[in-house]
Amino acid sequence: MTMRLIALAATAFSLTLSNAALAQTVPPSEIAVDPYIQSNANAGATPMKDDSVFKAFHGKEGLARITSDLVDRNLADPRIKDVFATADIVRLKRTLAEQFCYILDGGCDYTGKDMSASHKDQGITPRDFNALVENLQWAMDKERVPFAAQNKLLVKLAPMSRQAIERR
Repeated sequence: MTMRLIALAATAFSLTLSNAALAQTVPPSEIAVDPYIQSNANAGATPMKDDSVFKAFHGKEGLARITSDLVDRNLADPRIKDVFATADIVRLKRTLAEQFCYILDGGCDYTGKDMSASHKDQGITPRDFNALVENLQWAMDKERVPFAAQNKLLVKLAPMSRQAIERR
């Protein structure tokens, strides 16, 4: 009987821990999403080895401006605006800034979904992905991020196209 109680307690504790990992804190003004495990591994790339590129992006404030401008450009871009029509824009701007900050070794954690889950059922094509990259380059130029630093981020982001693109 005692062994059975110990086993039940262990199972309950395990379930509590797994549910805690799935629990999401929804910031104000964001739409709740289905639970998922938050992990920096979801960012889709490993962080750079030093923060010099992060500094070239003007820190967290610069990344916030870049990601906000990027999302606004995507929403206005007739080539890809439909991809973003149903997106939670507040969440998208926040998680993109977190993702870039994490990848650029800016000391941030990424709380978004993994790339496959984030882009599931959006029907993204290579043309759509390329349009987004163009808009990102415009946003980085506007922030006066040096070309070499832009390329270092783009090198980290490029392999994510395999998870984002659904239609070839």
